[in-house]
Amino acid sequence: MFEQSGRNILLGVLGGVLLSSVSLAAVAQDERKTYHLLDSKGEPVLDGKKECVDTPTPNTPAKLFEKCGDILDSDGDGVPDDRDKCPGTPKGVKVDADGCPIDTDGDGVPDYRDKCPNNSPLEISKGVDADGCPLDSDGDGVPDYRDKCPGTPKGVKVDADGCGVVDRVVQEILGSDITFGFNRADLTPQGNATLDRIASEILGQIDFVKDVKVVGHTDSVGSDKYNQTLSERRAASVANYLISKGVPADKILREGRGEREPIATNATAAGRAQNRRVEINISMYGAAN
Repeated sequence: MFEQSGRNILLGVLGGVLLSSVSLAAVAQDERKTYHLLDSKGEPVLDGKKECVDTPTPNTPAKLFEKCGDILDSDGDGVPDDRDKCPGTPKGVKVDADGCPIDTDGDGVPDYRDKCPNNSPLEISKGVDADGCPLDSDGDGVPDYRDKCPGTPKGVKVDADGCGVVDRVVQEILGSDITFGFNRADLTPQGNATLDRIASEILGQIDFVKDVKVVGHTDSVGSDKYNQTLSERRAASVANYLISKGVPADKILREGRGEREPIATNATAAGRAQNRRVEINISMYGAAN
């Protein structure tokens, strides 16, 4: 009986030429020895005897060999070891002609351990994880290939594009008369102390801070041009101080609005004092559920 288990056995046929009865008879004359099929390397497979016979062609008669080939299929995937590019494939895994596990979507993760086996080219364009699913580098639930805001801090609520959702704005209003010297943009000691507190609060929850907008305002005394410049200088002083205390510069916006947005009447001293101010508006992301 031919031993075929674990071997790639080919019929003793080449180019449509069968062993002729004359050739078989010639072989059989040598102690009535039995010879059989070729393996995938083109060598005869031994069935317990030391001699084998090569499959004849019109120009090559049958002949005896002292040594016979025996190429196994060690992992049992149906592809013999001599052309198996992925030896050791787990039992039962479907393989291609090279003996490698099938990877339907071409993401580099074979189907037998791919939890997302049918990814589109777009879905794998930014890479996949060990399970074959699209990468989500920041863990916000939106895969990288469609995340418009990569690097979102952990715990921040995001929208369908993976961008943080602002759910509140915290406002601090600094009275210019106690924050700055008269008609100046230099911070007073009291102004520094107030900004120290604000900077500490911002840094304590910096991952949830989208941005910090610093806006300078003045009263209506003086020219529009002068008041605009003064409001810009005061906004810059506050912004630069916050940066010096560690608040990231890329989170800070600054703007001067001069006398254009009063919150009280400019007809009274008390009203003008209220209008001379710097607003700090801190936009905060919501927390993910």
